Amino acid sequence: MSILTRTAALGVLVLSLAGPLTGAHADSAHGDVIGHVYVDDNTTGVNTVAGFNQHADGTLTPLPGSPFAVGGAGTGSGIGSQDSLRLSDDGRYLLAADAGSSQISVLRIRRDGGLAPVEDSPVASGGVEPVSIAVHGPLVYVANTGTGGANYTGFVLNLGGHLSPLPGSTVPVPDGSGLGDVLFNGDGTRLIGIRVTTSLIDSFTVEDGRLTAASGSPFTAQAAGPFGSEFRPTDSSQLFVSNAHAGAGNGSVSAFTDSALGALSSIGSSPYPDNQTAPCWVTISSDGQYLFTSNTASGSISRYVIAGDGTLSLLGSTPLNGAATAHPTELRLDPSGRYLYDVEAGANAVSMLSVDGGTLTELAQSHVALPAGAAPFGLAVTGQSDARDE
Repeated sequence: MSILTRTAALGVLVLSLAGPLTGAHADSAHGDVIGHVYVDDNTTGVNTVAGFNQHADGTLTPLPGSPFAVGGAGTGSGIGSQDSLRLSDDGRYLLAADAGSSQISVLRIRRDGGLAPVEDSPVASGGVEPVSIAVHGPLVYVANTGTGGANYTGFVLNLGGHLSPLPGSTVPVPDGSGLGDVLFNGDGTRLIGIRVTTSLIDSFTVEDGRLTAASGSPFTAQAAGPFGSEFRPTDSSQLFVSNAHAGAGNGSVSAFTDSALGALSSIGSSPYPDNQTAPCWVTISSDGQYLFTSNTASGSISRYVIAGDGTLSLLGSTPLNGAATAHPTELRLDPSGRYLYDVEAGANAVSMLSVDGGTLTELAQSHVALPAGAAPFGLAVTGQSDARDE
């Protein structure tokens, strides 16, 4: 994989100078909790997930008991992938990739945001080094990228949080493909997988939980190093993929139409430049109007507006505090769309930004530290939910 994602994207982990606030003191200073943010720490030995309370002003404070042991093992070194953490559709469970032990952990989310492994978790990932997870209803697919076990493998998640392999679901890919992301479209009828190293995009239709490769799949990416990907929330036929490996100042985002049969076709003048280096992770606002991508080597977040036909217009790029060493990676919007959270691998911290349409403003108390020894590579954000267990 390019040095832009394996080195610049993931960087040398540096502890934040300011330690995290703890428990009740931090919460009393920030008011009501409106949601939670989770990061896959990817720690060696027993992997952990760091958990935070999200407050009404967008700030984060560590959850009591964080970080939470998940059962599997991380690698202890940075991994270039999107979606190693995924929420179940009902918000009751958090699925975490344990890349170091080739397992998937399922964690029950309590009402207070705390995490606890479900019975029989973790389970084998069906391959080697799982790095990305896709969820649609009870159907789960995992991208395994490791040598000797690179594939997409399906599972079924039941109401109790138990994850069971789906027989006949595994689709092998060549070793060295460098899988970086796997995701469903909005109605679960199609699935996309990203091969970062070989610059290919797998496209499948989904029927009875199994995958059928679309005619022409894998498709050649429009620029080197396709990386993060998202379907437009308001139009599941539109797919957006960042391109990370075209060199300094040559980053871009591709826009595709994904047909009912899984064929990918370019939209407008795609790919759309962002004039930054190594745009990797991607997220889209719930109203489908704005796309954000983290430029790992530039220390910035690019902002696009999405037209109705899927064409992109660059609004600009927002530099992060300490941009030279930030190395922003995975980023997610909260359910309200008012705040964006980004894992900064270089600072071993989560940054916090307010969102006003396509404008980002970093909060004054922007950084909250991740645990020492973390090599973070996943992020999930959720609101409060009455469906959670006590």
